[in-house]
Amino acid sequence: MKQGLLWSFLVITLTGLSLGAQERPDLFGSMRAREIGPAGMSGRVSDVEVVLADRNIIYVGGATGGLFRSENGGISWTPIFDDQDVLGIGAIAVFQPNPDIVWVGTGEGNPRNSAGVGRGLFKSIDGGHTWRLMGLRQSERIHRIITHPTDPDIVYVGVMGPAWSDGQERGLYRTLDGGRTWDRILWQNPRSGIADVVMDPSNPDKLFAAMWEFRRDPWFLTSGGQGSGLFVTYNGGDSWEQLTSEDGLPGGQLGRIGLAIAQSNPNVVYALVEAEKSALIRSDDGGRNWVTISDNPGINPRPFYYADIRVDPTNENRIYRLHGSIDVSQDQGRNWETVVPSQIIHGDVHELWIDPENPQNMILGEDGGIAFTADRGDTWRFVENLPLAQFYHISVDNALPFNIYGGLQDNGSWYGPSTVWENKGILNAHWFRVGGGDGFSVMPDFSDPDHFGYSMSQGGNLQHFDKMTGARRSIRPVHPDGDELRFNWNAGLTSDPFQTEKIYLGSQYLHQSTDQGRSWQIISPDLTTDDPVKQRHSESGGLTIDASGAETHTTIISIGPSFLEEGLIWVGTDDGNVQITRDGGSSWENVRDSIGGLPHGIWIPDVQPSKHQPGRAYLVAEDHRRG
Repeated sequence: MKQGLLWSFLVITLTGLSLGAQERPDLFGSMRAREIGPAGMSGRVSDVEVVLADRNIIYVGGATGGLFRSENGGISWTPIFDDQDVLGIGAIAVFQPNPDIVWVGTGEGNPRNSAGVGRGLFKSIDGGHTWRLMGLRQSERIHRIITHPTDPDIVYVGVMGPAWSDGQERGLYRTLDGGRTWDRILWQNPRSGIADVVMDPSNPDKLFAAMWEFRRDPWFLTSGGQGSGLFVTYNGGDSWEQLTSEDGLPGGQLGRIGLAIAQSNPNVVYALVEAEKSALIRSDDGGRNWVTISDNPGINPRPFYYADIRVDPTNENRIYRLHGSIDVSQDQGRNWETVVPSQIIHGDVHELWIDPENPQNMILGEDGGIAFTADRGDTWRFVENLPLAQFYHISVDNALPFNIYGGLQDNGSWYGPSTVWENKGILNAHWFRVGGGDGFSVMPDFSDPDHFGYSMSQGGNLQHFDKMTGARRSIRPVHPDGDELRFNWNAGLTSDPFQTEKIYLGSQYLHQSTDQGRSWQIISPDLTTDDPVKQRHSESGGLTIDASGAETHTTIISIGPSFLEEGLIWVGTDDGNVQITRDGGSSWENVRDSIGGLPHGIWIPDVQPSKHQPGRAYLVAEDHRRG
């Protein structure tokens, strides 16, 4: 871990603001986790791999949920990577002639603002029972692994690299000795990594590689640059040729590129190219010349998050496009139809495995887990027992037994029991969905917790929900003068320990409501640095604008009212401020500079006042977004 990356559980007092780390891992040594649900969804999947000699053996990689294996065709699953120091999976590859050899690249290759981070490349020679680190420890994101079809010693690893900083461990790597040594055989610059790699199924010395220049800042995403491009090798990576607009690629600057080769006719190659005018292009001569199939608006709708295409292994004219849903074209990409709507199977698709011998069998991987089809998408079986859900926050109430509330990445907001006094245990029926979108803070309405609660989705979109009727009421505040409010993707929300009807929500201001969100008062000035350089989220994306709100910055992300002193409230911001008021918001003091060793601009995602010592608080300061 880089020095200065994470300060956790810093002790702060109002007299002197002393700082000291509190570490007692032994206190948690006897605790054992148990699964309590909900199981109506899974979580974001980055890769799926199947053993062709025994299709009952399936590997699934979670974006932040580790690696699972099934030995019965997806009926039950076993986690096989939990003893490693990383759970973000980017790529899986099985050497099919000897499927005991399995490679896993860590770090998610779809670099959203909350993507999983990796710690290198791993190899198993016993079907995933044990693992060995094979290098690339600083790669952060390994997006592709390709094994030679007959030689287990030859492996290609596509490293996307860090999202938040420059990095030297990027590009395409090759081993000729089973991973003992590695050569970087394709490199552009410290901002460019591999977006995709495909191998000609008829010639393992011929590969196409897409390089992608990109960068995330906390307040901006840039996709595209001089380092992006499409390359081909005919000698296993010893030398490369870059393809350009003279060969038929879109002109101007390029961004992320997705690739696919037709197994039934390897002369047919597709590329979905992010560009100044994005396009789906096709080659019928093995990649020497390309023609534009479609450059219609929306052909490549959100390339930084999903840019993959697949070709039916028996029909080079049938292709699949993976994005917010999964589409299929029967005419090389000129016309498209949705395979399955997101109301049936979760959208935001990142993976599609197609059986190379029977393309009616497919496995879909998306933000909600995986699903199987045996009829080319007419019907699907969703897998409910892969525990990959990504909780942003959890909270509890005082019921007996107590309930747990939480928000999940792209799987809404939920609450359910910690236990039930029934002979069948906790069921899906015991859990209730109380919000959509990306779920964040969810909590009971402590003025009437048996009947009401609050749920929040991205951008401070707060709702008040009725437990009895299921009704939801949108209550996000607006500025009384019509000024723009800046709500973080993961905005701060909490309740007041002294007045159960009072809640707090953070934009750049601290908002307070005492009537279940029917009215709001602003009880602070702008508590952030209000840096205009960091307020360009509406322009974010680079070549393709992606103004989802994920880059909204200079915002309040944590709020901590004191349990011991009414009117004392701590606030943390995403640009490094630590603010306090002792009079309910009438006056504020920024104590950031009084905290020794705390870098300016660091994220303060949590501030918790002590329940035992007046004037004391604990904060988490986190800085991975600045590299």
